[in-house]
Amino acid sequence: MLKPKASPLTFPRLLLTGAAGQLGQEMRPRLKAYCDVLRVSDQKDLGAAQLGEEVQITNLANASDMQSLLSGVDAVVHLGGISTEQAWEPILASNIVGMVNLYEAARLQGTKRIVFASSNHVTGFYQQDEVIDTKMPPKPDGFYGLSKAFGEDLAEMYWARWGIETVSIRIGSALPAPKDRRMLSTWISFDDLERLVVAALTAPIVGHTIIFGMSDNQTSWWDNTHAKHIGYRALDSSDVFRHEVEARQPHIDRHDKAALYQGGAFVKVAPHGE
Repeated sequence: MLKPKASPLTFPRLLLTGAAGQLGQEMRPRLKAYCDVLRVSDQKDLGAAQLGEEVQITNLANASDMQSLLSGVDAVVHLGGISTEQAWEPILASNIVGMVNLYEAARLQGTKRIVFASSNHVTGFYQQDEVIDTKMPPKPDGFYGLSKAFGEDLAEMYWARWGIETVSIRIGSALPAPKDRRMLSTWISFDDLERLVVAALTAPIVGHTIIFGMSDNQTSWWDNTHAKHIGYRALDSSDVFRHEVEARQPHIDRHDKAALYQGGAFVKVAPHGE
């Protein structure tokens, strides 16, 4: 039986960047249901174009590549870029220069809606005994989180100055199942991520909205009150995995910084890999 679409709205041409990554591979077949043509891009091999697809190998740091990539695009789901803590140079190229190139191409090509894969690591140095909302200042836990905070600020500027709307999704732990007790709070299922991306693409007016990407988990450090207008409703929960996860990890070392801060293990990875 075919899965019903989450929204009756479709786009003539939708762009998915980072299509070769873990989340890109998961979202690629899902997003095709919401557009006439899905353009997929990455620096890596993406295989042959499927029915209703266009494939384009693109370097985010190359401004000319990005102008070509955004040509004729109605909306963007931007999953491209570095997704882990690494040395500054690759993060600068992909997540800083690449973001500027993306938004400049969107401005010049007339694309008016972007869904940006931000990260919970924008706020990784808040403690796990705090509940935060999207109006609180960033506390990035490394260069990766810092680059995503820059991306959110860039999106805000392009909305204020040029009217390009963005939903910045601070993605938690998007995996088939939570791996540890931290992820009981941060987990988002692939189905809920699809629901959230589609809500971000199709909500009537978003301006620049920041929303935490999480499922309906019993425990959570994140309050999405300020993003209610997106219309996202999570239908999955990490609670079905709770017994298994707690049995696998019965004790927490409270002296471990990864157990103290919301960013988990990322707070222990030094910038530049030192």
